[in-house]
Amino acid sequence: MNSKMILKFLREVMKNNNRPWFQEHKAEYEAARQEFEQGIAAAIGRIMTFDEEIKHVTVKDTTYRFYRDTRFSPDKSPYKNHFGAYINAHGKKALRGGYYIHLEPGNCLMAVGNYWLPTNVLTACRNEIMGNTEQWLKCVGNVDFKRYFLSDAHAENPFLGEHSGNGSSGFGLERLKTCPSGFPKDWEHVEWLRLKDYCAWRGVEERFFEGDHWLDEMERVFRAAKPMMDFVNAVIDDYE
Repeated sequence: MNSKMILKFLREVMKNNNRPWFQEHKAEYEAARQEFEQGIAAAIGRIMTFDEEIKHVTVKDTTYRFYRDTRFSPDKSPYKNHFGAYINAHGKKALRGGYYIHLEPGNCLMAVGNYWLPTNVLTACRNEIMGNTEQWLKCVGNVDFKRYFLSDAHAENPFLGEHSGNGSSGFGLERLKTCPSGFPKDWEHVEWLRLKDYCAWRGVEERFFEGDHWLDEMERVFRAAKPMMDFVNAVIDDYE
């Protein structure tokens, strides 16, 4: 994947986020989009070697419109400043977790899991963590998961600013300050109940996606998080 070309185009969009400029550079957009989609096609091919559930997924199933919905936003910029793809066996809008790849100047990252669940499903996940604690701890306490997602104690939500490009990582985009209502505050693993989502993310440098070698590291990162995602998806399957 020619990430240099993609990111160069996105930087230009950030400086010229208006329709007249975009129309004049539509060919550059199409070239960047095609490069990104080729990279996502390669990613799908690699992921399906260890997750057969996504074998039916196409690139079109995973990508998003580049045009922003500005109806309810104070920011009226018409175009996004990133390319993103969500590889999910049940589709981009599913509650079930999946694999996410994000290219944005200064904020490139990979993520696994889900980043929004309705209250009843989130409560069910918390109950499952308490009921099958040993299995859960194997998912989030193994060496690979810790190395890729739990090594940065001060990581911030990567979707709210430019934090991930420096190699930061984390598990959970949001969490409660205290134990959720209805759960025991003195439980020894209460920190896992405070999570409001189950998204494991890892920021990467801009040069990470250049060429094809990134697929090897992507596979290692996604494999490390898959047991956690499978644990949560097994709960979500009762609600979808």
